[in-house]
Amino acid sequence: MVLLGVNPSQAQKKSTFLANLEQALNHPSEPEFSNFFGSQLSSELALRYSRLRTRFPDVRWSLESSRKLKDGRLVLEILINGNTQSREQNYTFESRQIVALRILNQKILDQELLFEESILRRKDELIPITLQIPDSVLTGSRYDVDVLFDNPLGDAIVAAGMIDLTSEQVYGDNQPEILLAPMHGGGLFKSVIAPLKPGKQTWAILLAHTDGIISVTKMVRVVSKEEDLVYKK
Repeated sequence: MVLLGVNPSQAQKKSTFLANLEQALNHPSEPEFSNFFGSQLSSELALRYSRLRTRFPDVRWSLESSRKLKDGRLVLEILINGNTQSREQNYTFESRQIVALRILNQKILDQELLFEESILRRKDELIPITLQIPDSVLTGSRYDVDVLFDNPLGDAIVAAGMIDLTSEQVYGDNQPEILLAPMHGGGLFKSVIAPLKPGKQTWAILLAHTDGIISVTKMVRVVSKEEDLVYKK
């Protein structure tokens, strides 16, 4: 995962609009979302912001844009990190998102999520893992959802579980229940079939290691055309 951090040269290239939005997101008080987003987005994002702040009071945002898509939308990379405590354990949260934005008159009117990947794990035990999950797939195609431990497990006892989240679970306030089973072969491996209609699949993965718990969320875009598999074009 990429950690937060913006060097001075990157900050100078940032537009005033994005700089102001980033500053508002990182301010101790809740931002006035209607100053940056159209009415349809502002209330929805304000609710998500409030929920994230509740779970991670010190959460920080970094916003970077580098290009535009062929249709003129701005591609924005969002890096988020924060910390929380649960049952006397400290956890660190990291998330990376890439969104396509349509901006008019200094307001974001709509957004499309192109990439999202998040990880929550114990802060003092940053067990290295590798996600082998595609960013986008064709409708009806078979693809693999694999999570690998980078280091040998040895005699460690590891359990894992995985579920396909509904949109209500993705944006809701309740944590989904994931059933765990013993893991073999140094990773969690699953072959799945993409839906027949374009949209998104979001996978929630839980790894229980003797050195800590790792929670992963990864979105997979489901598209009907091969040219839509790569969002950078």
